[in-house]
Amino acid sequence: MANSGIQLLGFALSLVGVIALIVGTILPQWKMSAYIGDNIITAVAMYQGLWMSCAFQSTGQLQCKIYDSILQLDGALQATRALMIVGIIVSIAGLGVATMGMKCTTCGGNRKVWKSRTAMTGGIILLVGALCALVACSWFAHNLIRAFYNPYTPVNTKFEFGHAIFIAWGGSFLDLLGGAMLASSCPRSKAGAQYLS
Repeated sequence: MANSGIQLLGFALSLVGVIALIVGTILPQWKMSAYIGDNIITAVAMYQGLWMSCAFQSTGQLQCKIYDSILQLDGALQATRALMIVGIIVSIAGLGVATMGMKCTTCGGNRKVWKSRTAMTGGIILLVGALCALVACSWFAHNLIRAFYNPYTPVNTKFEFGHAIFIAWGGSFLDLLGGAMLASSCPRSKAGAQYLS
């Protein structure tokens, strides 16, 4: 069976990943204004996130405005929001299931095969949550790149990657790695045969 150290490491990585996913989803810096072309105005930096848009002025003031209507947003942004929320909720559920199956917890008693299968199930749930978040970040980045290189996009409305998308990407990769470690705690068939005999 899997080493309890690998289970603990996988759980810790997934926990840090879920925290990074939550932070990345909340932050408004998913995309920021790009300074390209002849007219470079650095007095105001524009940020846009999943929930609000912000203007950061050179004086240090930050003014944010929450999006007024969900129906006014484009479909890609709504889908990114939904996938990030689903990824976070599924990952939290996976952490709960994995906690019950880890060797260092007393839930389930001495039933080692049951605990290993529960930890493996938690890892698979974490993998699904991480994939939801990874697809959301990659889709958002793809749309951002496509709009940036579109020749019909005005120069003053072009955006680049912000800090929040990198935090969310990192969180989804940590969640994916931790889920894979927990999913590797599948019981061996020999151990299962010894348990049943």
